[in-house]
Amino acid sequence: MKAIIEHEDKKYSVDLSRPIDISYPLVPGAAVPKCFWAPNVEAEPVRAHGFVGSTAEGGVVNFYDVKLNPHGNGTHTECVGHIAKIQHSVQESFDQFHFIAKLVTITPRTIDNGDHVIQEDQIIAVLGDELYDAIIIRTLPNDIDIKKVDYSESNPPYLESGCMSHVIGKGIRHLLIDLPSVDRESDDGALAAHHAYWQYPENSHDKKTITELVYIDNVHQDGLYLLEMQVAPLVLDASPSRPVIYPLHIM
Repeated sequence: MKAIIEHEDKKYSVDLSRPIDISYPLVPGAAVPKCFWAPNVEAEPVRAHGFVGSTAEGGVVNFYDVKLNPHGNGTHTECVGHIAKIQHSVQESFDQFHFIAKLVTITPRTIDNGDHVIQEDQIIAVLGDELYDAIIIRTLPNDIDIKKVDYSESNPPYLESGCMSHVIGKGIRHLLIDLPSVDRESDDGALAAHHAYWQYPENSHDKKTITELVYIDNVHQDGLYLLEMQVAPLVLDASPSRPVIYPLHIM
């Protein structure tokens, strides 16, 4: 299935029969990426009044309770409600689900304290002069083993908060990254990059999202994509999500 996308003053062609899923599946009990000391995803059959929700145990249907932490288990999308004093739902952040996105690859730099960070000049260099609805950041090294990483207490790479002024200036409303957080794992609660991106509380944005722990295979080249945001309709500050991208070709 092929389509023509008109956006601003440009036309793009896209093949909708060739989706690229950049989310991690949430597999109960499996070694999926997780962070911030979250437990593994759990799924247990309901047991009540002689009923068991497992066909493997003799039940007539599979009927499971599921336990997960949206921020700690796999790919998730969050809104300003993650840091705001007033409750916001990620569901309120979307009035459409398709966006023009740029996929970029960046190698975090090592700074004096040993942290690995993405800095503003790197963001400026990869974004160039064009405007986009969304940015998808793939970091190097991008080894297949990251699919099984528990990032807890590993001080993974993050974005310096200064990056966000350029992201905001580009009009980006949806930021996706393959790291567990845009901020340092332990920063005494500052969450500087989150605050800078959402401009909270001075000029808070409730239509902008951050999606963390995506995975983009190295076979997919940097460039323009049609981004489709699929977010579970969970009314919280964050929800499991399944971003899907399609290569765009300028006509």
